[in-house]
Amino acid sequence: MPLKTTSDEQPSLNLTPMIDIVFLLIIFFMVGTRFSELNDLEKQLPISVPEVSAGTALTAPPKQKVIHVFQDGRIHFEDQDVNLSDLTSKLKDAKQAYRKQGVVIRGDASSQHQTVVSVINACRQADIIDIAVSVRIAVDSNSERSIPR
Repeated sequence: MPLKTTSDEQPSLNLTPMIDIVFLLIIFFMVGTRFSELNDLEKQLPISVPEVSAGTALTAPPKQKVIHVFQDGRIHFEDQDVNLSDLTSKLKDAKQAYRKQGVVIRGDASSQHQTVVSVINACRQADIIDIAVSVRIAVDSNSERSIPR
């Protein structure tokens, strides 16, 4: 009977992943401890910070500006009649005051389409991207509400 001359390999454990996890945990706890020390330092300062009742914004965002386009081509903005260049400058001022300023265009159904398009172009020149056009849903005699196609 022949004897075995080579020895079998002993099973071994690879400890590299476990060491990596231990190092990551050490780093996590070191960083977490540092943040808690900063919070404790802030609590030690003799400053009484003001209190608020709710965490809301100090000012409310402005409402959308409304531009009226009449049948005769007049443009009405902020309680006065304006021309296109004045409208563009006023919209630019509103955009500088609030960068997400929105505009609603209310054009008369029988007004010239060119006037409404010119107002939309004035909004684009003022870099306003939130533009809405006010419309009504047509009521058909056969149904209560129908959407025009």
